[in-house]
Amino acid sequence: MDAAIRDQMHQFRDQMTALRKEMRKLQLSLEPEQVTDYHFDSLSGPVTLSELLGDKDTLFVVHNMGKGCMYCTLWADGLNGVIDHLRDRAAFVISSPDDVATQQAFAAERGWRFPMVSHAGTDFARDMGYTGEHGFEPGVSVFQRHGDNLVRVSNTPFGPGDDFCVVWPLFDLIPSGPGDWQPRFSYST
Repeated sequence: MDAAIRDQMHQFRDQMTALRKEMRKLQLSLEPEQVTDYHFDSLSGPVTLSELLGDKDTLFVVHNMGKGCMYCTLWADGLNGVIDHLRDRAAFVISSPDDVATQQAFAAERGWRFPMVSHAGTDFARDMGYTGEHGFEPGVSVFQRHGDNLVRVSNTPFGPGDDFCVVWPLFDLIPSGPGDWQPRFSYST
């Protein structure tokens, strides 16, 4: 019986891998969305979305709700661990409504190594679809430069149980899953 269940689980994982391949194929058929060259505040001063690309052809912008969100902190902590791998392929930045001083203090406290920008006072989060009834919402947008145009080529929201935070797939291996677990800003050791 256990072998049959393990085989079924393996089949489901194979199906998820196949679905990801199909999603990448479908992604290629989407028409890129032209966007404004938004302005942000950063530690080094004002910066535009196009400047965030640097010498890369692709830019990940993680839409983070700011210092007060434990879930956004959880995602950022995980992304910090793979930032070198991500930056080898694309530019990367976290955008939040927090002012630059708040971002930098929180980043230093958590040991984050990625750049951050503040979208406070701009329409960026709203225009990208990352505001809702209760304020800002988390997710990621991917931008590229197409000739003289800046375009968003993909985006997706973040949420508990997603594939963008390693704890969720690992918790899925526990028979009871994550249970009522909630992230915290710190844990006693």
